[in-house]
Amino acid sequence: AKKSLATSSSSIMPFGTLLLLILGLSSVVDAIELTFELQQRDKMCFHEDLKQDVEATLEFQVIYGGQFDVDMILTGPDDEELFSTQKKQYDSHTFTSTKAGVYSFCFSNEFSTFAHKTVYFDFYTTESLETLSDDTKHEQAVTQLESSIYSIHDNLKVINDYQTHFRLREAQGRSVIEGLWERVTSYSVGETIVIFVVGVGQVFVLRRFFAEKRSSI
Repeated sequence: AKKSLATSSSSIMPFGTLLLLILGLSSVVDAIELTFELQQRDKMCFHEDLKQDVEATLEFQVIYGGQFDVDMILTGPDDEELFSTQKKQYDSHTFTSTKAGVYSFCFSNEFSTFAHKTVYFDFYTTESLETLSDDTKHEQAVTQLESSIYSIHDNLKVINDYQTHFRLREAQGRSVIEGLWERVTSYSVGETIVIFVVGVGQVFVLRRFFAEKRSSI
């Protein structure tokens, strides 16, 4: 019985090691999410310092304004163009940094004269295990429990991405519905005013018509 108890206790990871593993996940995966206003004829850039051989993904979506479109360009440390797109509502691009340095991605609304945009973007990086330090590699030794933690982390990331996209779709749908409601309301008010003016005009025309007949008699 004692031997069985010792075996089961040795298979349980100490809390300190488990905590270090969970904290190690944050050093492997890093993410930035931001929603910002982009004015008409304006351009806004963001910068991220990356190490070499780091996989990064940039996703963006226009959730309000105009035709829901924006220009985006991604450049590397030497200002070389890595990716660009024009007048897109949504797009995603994954790349691996070929060299260490500052990577920039800019959103442009310079083609729009009147409409400002609300833009959401998600920039996250996944650092390969080869680029980690020896201590971090030691903390991330492959065991069944650690593999399960990594799998749970990945699944939670996928769930979070789905929730974010659903919230963005909801915000965009609400924006379209509110705009449609404003247009329908304006049209209804205008139509009511026109009907009222036409009705009043018809009454005055009829009164004038009968008044002229009475005077002629």
